[in-house]
Amino acid sequence: MAFKIYVGGLPYAMTETELTDLFVQHGNVDSAKIITDKYTGKSRGFGFVEMPMEEEGRAAITALNGYQLEGRSLTVNQARPQEDRSGNRGGFGGGRSGRDYR
Repeated sequence: MAFKIYVGGLPYAMTETELTDLFVQHGNVDSAKIITDKYTGKSRGFGFVEMPMEEEGRAAITALNGYQLEGRSLTVNQARPQEDRSGNRGGFGGGRSGRDYR
């Protein structure tokens, strides 16, 4: 199972190839994905890297967390499992904003 790493604070112009190149210095990289806005297609400034060896992934985290890249400080840590997004969390038609509309 691949070791998944969260990378925040990415420069908005960074490509997935550049992200891979940054991490390959610390070990093999299975994949690198920059998260984009679904409407504009522009980078949201964070992404995920998967490395096959946990030891290499932890070494990359140690080396790159706080690393300065194009004036931005990277936040690099082990990715947490994605939250379950099923179910109703309020959405439309429920609750009040805390104001009394009498």
